[in-house]
Amino acid sequence: MTYVFNPPATTSLPVHDSTLRFPVGRVFCLGRNYPWPASAGAAPSELVFFMKPASNVVEAVGVLPFAPHTEEFCHEIELVVAIGQGGADISPEQALEHVFGYAAGLDLTRRDRQREAKRDGLPWEGAKVFDAAAPMTAIVPAGQLQQPLEGALWLRVNGEERQRASLADQTWPLQEVISLLSRQIPLRPGDLIMTGSPPGVDVLHPGDVIHAGIDGIGELRLQVGPRPARQPANDAA
Repeated sequence: MTYVFNPPATTSLPVHDSTLRFPVGRVFCLGRNYPWPASAGAAPSELVFFMKPASNVVEAVGVLPFAPHTEEFCHEIELVVAIGQGGADISPEQALEHVFGYAAGLDLTRRDRQREAKRDGLPWEGAKVFDAAAPMTAIVPAGQLQQPLEGALWLRVNGEERQRASLADQTWPLQEVISLLSRQIPLRPGDLIMTGSPPGVDVLHPGDVIHAGIDGIGELRLQVGPRPARQPANDAA
C-alpha cells in the first residue's frame, strides 16, 4: 500500500516490568464520574465522555510542556484502563475480562477554554486536545495487581496535596463503565479509558512539580515547562 506521505509512528506506552509496549488507539475520557461539591444537580443518568486523539498520549516523564492559548492550565489525575480485548454490548460480568491493564494518567485541561465552551454550548475539544494533553505511567497488566482496584488516587503540586480520593468513590463502577461504553461504541484492543477525576483540580504554573499516582498502579513526577511564546496574529488580507 502506497500512502501520500509516511504515516506517523504508532503511539504506545511501556508495559510495567516488560520490554513490550501497548499500542494506543482511541482515548475515551469520562466526565462527572466523581462527586464534586460545586457540581450542580444530580449525577448524570448516562455516561458523559469526550475523546482525545492517541497523539496526545505521552509517557509521564521529564518536562510537561505548558499548553498554548490558556491562562488556566489545569491538572486532573485519573485511572487509565487499557483495553486488550475488544467487543460490543459487553456485559458488566464480563467487562474486566476485556482489560489488559491499568495506569495513572493526567487529563490536562485548558480550563478557561472549557468554561467558554460550556457557556456558549460548544464542544470541549478545544479545551482538552493539545500536544502532551494525556501523560501516563507504564501500564500494569491486570494480573500483576497486588491489591483490589480500590486504592487511593492523589496529586501533589510542589509538595502540597490538591487531589485525593478512592477509586471506590467513582459514580460508575468500572465494570459498568466498560459495559455502557461498549453499547455506544464497540471497543477495540488499544483503546484507553480515562475514568474521571476527583475534586481539587487547580491551575499549574511554569516550574511547578507534579507528583501524582494511584496506589498499587503507578506514580508520575513531572515539571511544568515555560509558557510558549505568543505568536503574532496574522494581519487581515
